[in-house]
Amino acid sequence: QVQLAESGGGLVQTGGSLRLSCAASGRTISWYYIGWFRRTPGKEREFVAYTSWSGSSTVYADSVRGRFTISTDNAKNTMYLQMNSLKPEDTAVYYCAYGPPSPAATMTGSYNYWGQGTQVTVSS
Repeated sequence: QVQLAESGGGLVQTGGSLRLSCAASGRTISWYYIGWFRRTPGKEREFVAYTSWSGSSTVYADSVRGRFTISTDNAKNTMYLQMNSLKPEDTAVYYCAYGPPSPAATMTGSYNYWGQGTQVTVSS
């Protein structure tokens, strides 16, 4: 079992920055992927980014590329999502996820474990 705990969400103005953290505990596997997804009311979870713990495989959604950066701290078993130049449309509950490498790593079904989510609100 793996437990994921997100933190770092909050309220920020347009153009501001936030850094989300996702601490993993339990039986983590170094070659698994870590992903970030987000959900707004009435919509399905949307892919944001994923990476391998080594950082050798990193993919971003078009909507966040160039503004968001995913990273990992292997020593702390923690991954991060640095979000810059935030826009009101980035407002959502953000979830971290953990699962085996997959060609479908942009899809929620590729991940076995999920955090509880953290709210990010960007005011205009």
